[in-house]
Amino acid sequence: MNNEALLPCIAVKVGDINPRVITCGDPARAERISQMLTDTKCMAKNREYWTYNGLYKDIPITVTSHGVGAGGAAIGFESLYRAGAKVIIRVGTCGGMQDGIDAGSIVIGTAACREEGVTEKMIPLSYPAVADGEVVAALTDSAKELGVEFHKGIILSQALFYPSILESRVELYSKAGVKATENEVASLLVVASLHGIKAGVILAADAKAFELVGVENYKPEEDIVHKAVENEIKIALEAIIKVGLD
Repeated sequence: MNNEALLPCIAVKVGDINPRVITCGDPARAERISQMLTDTKCMAKNREYWTYNGLYKDIPITVTSHGVGAGGAAIGFESLYRAGAKVIIRVGTCGGMQDGIDAGSIVIGTAACREEGVTEKMIPLSYPAVADGEVVAALTDSAKELGVEFHKGIILSQALFYPSILESRVELYSKAGVKATENEVASLLVVASLHGIKAGVILAADAKAFELVGVENYKPEEDIVHKAVENEIKIALEAIIKVGLD
């Protein structure tokens, strides 16, 4: 492979990936998702970006990881676009921000609050971070077909992970009905919208948001969360093959 032709960070070339892409933060999770495909091939492992190609129900799928945080993730999303992505679904975890969204809950995002500190450098904050309607519908339909309960609504993407000295806005957004918080969704939705990619997100809650319960009370129930992650992966795989490439 010609190293000069490699795209930054994800270390694949244009045309090396399939138009339908499942993405997640954790490289180990990307590897696990790839094991649910057939004819799987590892395309690259560079830093936090691990990329696999394979087939799901005979349809070509790419699975890639993007690490933690919107800055690195945005590099990955932009590179995926340049490599040939047409549909991207993020599979991730989140902190619940509403009653009933606890460890093991599934959340399908419809839009994201842009507090992640990256996309404001791309385009003014008045530009919305909105999931593609066809992707949202495919995720919703797939969850129903698999009999998995879910919540649907706005996600908060914020740069901060641990609460610090400045007052967090999580409680404010919670009062406004935002469903969950994580770190990367807004960057995906903005990059995707700017390039005409169909993108969406499905998240498994691992606990309540730190800011609502305190860091000391962040105690994910591993078995419950593991099952929820497995469910969201199945939903995402079923959904992405329903979304058209036009």
